[in-house]
Amino acid sequence: MQRLEFINKIGELFRVFPVVALVGPRQVGKTTLAREWYKTQMAKSNSLAESGSGGLYLDLQDPGDLAQLEAPSLTITTDRSFVVIDEIQLRPDLFSFLRSFIDRTERKIPIMVLGSASRDLINQSSESLAGRIAFLELTPFTLGETGFSPRRHFRGGYPLSYLASSDDDSNQWRQEYIRSFLERDIPQLGFNIPAMAMRRVWEMLAHVHGNILNLSELGRSLGVSDHTIRRYIDILQGTFIIRTLAPWYENVSKRQVKAPKVYIRDSGLLHSLLRITTPDQLPGHPKYGASWEGLAIEALISKYGWRPEDIFFWATHSGAELDLFVIHQGERLGFEFKVSDSPKVTQSMKRAAETLSLDRLTIIIPGHRSRFKLAEKIEVVSFGELFRIIHEKPL
Repeated sequence: MQRLEFINKIGELFRVFPVVALVGPRQVGKTTLAREWYKTQMAKSNSLAESGSGGLYLDLQDPGDLAQLEAPSLTITTDRSFVVIDEIQLRPDLFSFLRSFIDRTERKIPIMVLGSASRDLINQSSESLAGRIAFLELTPFTLGETGFSPRRHFRGGYPLSYLASSDDDSNQWRQEYIRSFLERDIPQLGFNIPAMAMRRVWEMLAHVHGNILNLSELGRSLGVSDHTIRRYIDILQGTFIIRTLAPWYENVSKRQVKAPKVYIRDSGLLHSLLRITTPDQLPGHPKYGASWEGLAIEALISKYGWRPEDIFFWATHSGAELDLFVIHQGERLGFEFKVSDSPKVTQSMKRAAETLSLDRLTIIIPGHRSRFKLAEKIEVVSFGELFRIIHEKPL
């Protein structure tokens, strides 16, 4: 599946920044996308005579490529047309070299770096390349790419899980992904954490998926401190496995929740951690509604490109709540996610709309061709209809 939207974004970023960091979890296709971009650039070069020494592609998991960077100034030279460095987190010291290289090179040379950790976990990147680097997160397949289906919901969006020949193969791939993430990926990032301890935290987070994050309760359940739980959560968030959704609170009379919500970002991984092994088990599971909510939130964030600082949830201790609150282009937008085909306006929705001064409140439901008004500023939209109209205007 060609991911042209991301290819176009890479081109847009290179018009402004000399370095583009393609980040995201393992096995979402970062290397495939980078190689596709690399081949496109090679084709544009036409000949080595016109493009100096041509392109350079280095995979730092390859010992031979890694050895070439013992003296990076001899490998990454000014006559290169473009450079790609895969698995940059294995050599975070390269960021300092790249800063120096960029600053002393008159000709603009596009440099793409790939990493399986966020900018917060890739040491030195933000400090060394501030103003010179743009970060682009490559996600698993989005619902805009695959469409909404029970298969997509159950298997998640990781390419090898979604495209597996059977549900059993998909489930087996996800279980192996979880194991290798814990036993290989975490240590490669420099974290000395027992795999079993991290797995227990991950599974507990799956069971509170879509709920308020209570560090003290998790710590007591595992017999560790709040600080240890926070460290584990920061690692899982920095490796794109979980998302914490910040609470929105302002100076209003109601007592508001001020702790974040937590979500497992990929629905397929969530189901594996909950030991849901077949699609038939999903509708009757207690976390079915929360699974749907997380899937929908990730789909909207991916489609609109909302930043973490623009998205919230809202809740009061008296029970009023809103699943997603977004400030977008000067508008205050609210979203609720329901698995019902015929949702109703609730008192909670009314209080959220009034308290937050919402311009619009959209209730997202499963299905393909539903869109109708419940009240003046409250509309129901099915997922299929959502991605049909999403290009018209923001909801």
